[in-house]
Amino acid sequence: MHPNTRARTIFRILALLLVIGITVFIYSIRNQAEELTAYGYPGIFLLALLTNATVFLPAPGIAVVFAMGAVFSPFGVGLAAGAGGALGELSGYLAGFSGQGVVEKSALYARLHGWIEKYGFWAILMLAAIPNPTFDIAGIAAGILKMPLYKFFLAVWIGVTIKMFIFAYAGAHSMQWLIDKH
Repeated sequence: MHPNTRARTIFRILALLLVIGITVFIYSIRNQAEELTAYGYPGIFLLALLTNATVFLPAPGIAVVFAMGAVFSPFGVGLAAGAGGALGELSGYLAGFSGQGVVEKSALYARLHGWIEKYGFWAILMLAAIPNPTFDIAGIAAGILKMPLYKFFLAVWIGVTIKMFIFAYAGAHSMQWLIDKH
C-alpha cells in the first residue's frame, strides 16, 4: 500500500471513530445538555455544537434556541447557535469523508447526492437553513463528494444561522405575544 493511501485510510478511520464517539457521547448526556444554557451565549453555542454533532440521533437544539430567544437577545442567540450548529454539522461531513457508505443505497441519499453534485454550496445552504432530519445525509454526501471543507462549512454556517435566527426570533415574539395577551 502506498504511504499516502495508508495515511488517508488511517485518517478516514479516525474520522469515522471520532464521529461515532461524539454521537455516543452526546446521546449519553442529552438529558443534561440543556443545563448549558445557564452559561448564556457560550452555553447556547456549546449546546448547538453538541446537538448538531450527533449523526442520525435526535437532539433538542432547536427547541432550546426557540426558548432562549425569549430570554436573551434573539440576534445573539441566532449567532451563537448558528456558529455552534455549523461546527457540529462537520460530523456528518467527516462521516462521509471517511468513505463509509451506510446511506449510499437509499433513494434519499441518491437525491441529495445529485443536488449537492449539481448545486454544491447552494444545496448545502438551503438544506441547512430548513429544519429537516435529513441534513446528516447531505453532510455525508458532501463528504463523499469531497466538497471542499471551507465551502461546506461556509454554506452550513450561513444556512444554520438563518434557521437559528428564525427560531430565536420566533421564541422572542411568541413570549411577547403571550405577555401582551395577559
